[in-house]
Amino acid sequence: MDWNLRSCARHGHVTYAPDEAELRDRLHATTPQGEAWRCLRCGTYAIGAAAGAGPADHAPLIPRGGAIRDRLIIRILAVERFVRGLLIAAAAVAVWWFRDSQANLSRVFESDLPLVRPLADKFGYDLTDSPIVDEIRKSFTLSHTVLIVIAAALLAYALIELVEGIGLWLVKRWAEYFTVVATAAFLPLEIYELTEKVTWLRIGALLFNIAAVIYLLITKRLFGLRGGAKAAHAALLGDSLLEVERAAV
Repeated sequence: MDWNLRSCARHGHVTYAPDEAELRDRLHATTPQGEAWRCLRCGTYAIGAAAGAGPADHAPLIPRGGAIRDRLIIRILAVERFVRGLLIAAAAVAVWWFRDSQANLSRVFESDLPLVRPLADKFGYDLTDSPIVDEIRKSFTLSHTVLIVIAAALLAYALIELVEGIGLWLVKRWAEYFTVVATAAFLPLEIYELTEKVTWLRIGALLFNIAAVIYLLITKRLFGLRGGAKAAHAALLGDSLLEVERAAV
């Protein structure tokens, strides 16, 4: 897949007229339809005046090739974090609401449970010894203080996820560091949950988070890996069309 053309098809070409004469000549062409300038992303000529002009060093640094693919992956991760944050925030609101309705919900649960029992029996599920039913009953005995602490913890977790999602969507380097640190900090808890009960959902979540941490560390050169931030910027700059053409000059 040509990521450059794909991105230009969605967002349009990015053209720039550098002040340096030799470099300007390499990016400019005259056609029967009028002047044309090379796109800084895909390298094709776009008819019309350049969108920007000035010294080459002031030109926008446009991601190209693999950098576009990496940005797409980062934004997919951002969406996952943002959606997770909204779900956790909804859970925090539910717990907060639940703290004042335990007694009523407990009465409704116990009165409706016999109505569900015949259906459960048809599927061979024993509600009498069901661990799910036991956990629900235990939740009705939790104190208001415990529920408030749980709601506050969930809300804090949701805020962390939302900050990660917004920062990653904006492709901010601080967000990449924040995501790696926050995700790695919760990995021991996810591993502990697996020791309590193994489910495909928990295994998938653990593997996804481990892969996200490794991906960010390596591709974004965090914490000095593979040369750190300077090497990451140099790689992006070295792939710039203006830098390629400057080297040719």
